[in-house]
Amino acid sequence: MTQPTNTNPSSSDASELDFDYLQKLLRRQAERPPLYENVAIIGCGYVGSTLAGFWQRKGHFVTGTTTRASRVPELEGVTSRVAVVSGNDLDGMRALVREQDTVVVSVAPTGLGALAPNAYANTYVKTANTLAEALRQSTRVKQLVYLSSCSVYGDRRGNWVDETTPLLPSDDRSLILQEAEHILLAANEGRSKTCIFRLGGIYGPGRDLVSMFAGVSGRTLPGKGDRFTCWTHLDDIVGAIEFARSNQLEGIYNLVDDSKLTIRQLTDLVCTSYRLPSARWDSSQMSTSRRCSLRISNQKLKEAGYKLIRSEISV
Repeated sequence: MTQPTNTNPSSSDASELDFDYLQKLLRRQAERPPLYENVAIIGCGYVGSTLAGFWQRKGHFVTGTTTRASRVPELEGVTSRVAVVSGNDLDGMRALVREQDTVVVSVAPTGLGALAPNAYANTYVKTANTLAEALRQSTRVKQLVYLSSCSVYGDRRGNWVDETTPLLPSDDRSLILQEAEHILLAANEGRSKTCIFRLGGIYGPGRDLVSMFAGVSGRTLPGKGDRFTCWTHLDDIVGAIEFARSNQLEGIYNLVDDSKLTIRQLTDLVCTSYRLPSARWDSSQMSTSRRCSLRISNQKLKEAGYKLIRSEISV
């Protein structure tokens, strides 16, 4: 007659098995990001304030930064704490990152001189250098996310690029963005994961495409309208940052949708959708636009496991 298996949890065999399982479980849990984290968003503009509200609703302790004290009351509605920190404030940056698990850099110059190269350098390079120095003294930060731009690829005359394509910045602002990428990639010396998202043109609620392009309705524009554009919806910026945080993503990723429309196709789409007269294009006139034309692959981010929320342009 077969003897019944001993299921007494106090037996030495059962205790050994339970202990092995517990060790595996603890190791698995240690590899996963905690459910709730301390997260900091450096720069709470259009993207940063939306991300802050999203993380706040998920239960994270969100610290948002601004360079203007006048914005503190506004940001208190979407953050747990607001810090007034400028890009060259090393003491403020050290205090900011000291207790953070995740840090997101979503800065942009503001004001009348926002497009000037010195405004770009002050915003991006100074912030990157200050943050890099602060991170060297921080042992807690596990994830750094930096929002860059696909403009670092330069003009490719409609050709495809991916993350392995050598950069060819076509102006001073793109060179500055490239420099900030390099600074932050080298910042933590392997102590945490650094993820850089290169974005296309940003659109979403409050920054819709009809507002951007309705002004060309019925007008005659110079050129053929054959310049390729690239776009990133606000939903996917927030979604991809959360994906990076929860999966400890590392490396450079193009964050653009699947739409590969020329500027002519895009303006036609906007005008048709809102029953506006389409723009006309005159190839006999030379376009004065120095905007880049390129098609950008997002395959690397998809292969990492991210699924686009807005895969096609919505108007």
